[in-house]
Order: sequence, then structure tokens, then C-alpha cells
Amino acid sequence: MKRAVYPGSFDPVTLGHLDIIKRSAKIVDELIVGVLNNKSKTPLFPVENRVKMLEEVVKDIPNVKVMSFDGLLVDFAKKLDAQIIVRGLRAVTDFEYELQMSQTNLVLNKDVDTIFFNTSLEYSYLSSSTVKEAAFYGADISGFVPESVVNQVYDKIKEKKKEKRNE
Repeated sequence: MKRAVYPGSFDPVTLGHLDIIKRSAKIVDELIVGVLNNKSKTPLFPVENRVKMLEEVVKDIPNVKVMSFDGLLVDFAKKLDAQIIVRGLRAVTDFEYELQMSQTNLVLNKDVDTIFFNTSLEYSYLSSSTVKEAAFYGADISGFVPESVVNQVYDKIKEKKKEKRNE
């Protein structure tokens, strides 16, 4: 069985992420979307919410599962017996970083290779950070994230703004 891991913070999941998920799911038997729980960062959404959002948007793709993880990606891949790491590339700057990471991962675990997908042109500018910033200022993000995620982002931004005012 060909199993791949597509890791990320997915804070929130974007249409660009969903595009990579759909395309990579076509070439493997099973795709695990690995939601990173990075304790050194403060994401907009807790990891449990990010997992739920992703489960909702991939529910119609039968060979895709969503799981959270922390620690090293290669350890997560090894635990799942995954042979492939999937990464998306938006620009040359992504490539430099991703190449270094894939080479490091290969040194750490020679049994896991990285496959890169070029982001579809319509999403090449898109990042979770862009979505959060646009939502913070009240912009329409419906063209950036799946429909089921739009109001969750606005609600969470509103909640964060309220918390800051109360500090």
C-alpha cells in the first residue's frame, strides 16, 4: 500500500491546501493529512478544531484521513508506515526551504521520500496567514477557504479581538 503524509498547520485550511489534498490523493492508496500541533506557536485555531475542519472538507475523498501530530514529521511518517511526504510549492522561496527540509528528512529516515506538487496558479498567492489577515480586516475570504470554514474563521477572529480588548 502506498501511504503518504501531507503535513501542515492548516490554520485554517485553504482552497490551496484542498487542491493539493485532492491531487495527491489520486496517486496514493491512502493520504494522511497530518495537522501539526506545534507547541511553540500560537495558532488561531486549536489543533482539535483544525482536524475537525479538515475532516469536514475531505469527507468525500475516501482514501484521505486526518490526524494530528507533534514532534518530527519523519517520526510521524514512520509510525504510520508512510513512504511519501507530500509538500506544496507556491514560489521559488518555498522551494529553497522545502528542498532543505526534504533533504534533512531523507537523512533522518531514508525510507521516506518527498513529492512536491506545484500549487495551481489560482492559489499560488494563497496562505493561511493571508486568509487570517484578510479576515482580521473584514475582507471577503470566501474565495480563499472552503465554504464550511468561512464563518469559523470570522468567528474566531472576532473572539480573539474581544479577548484583546478585555486584557
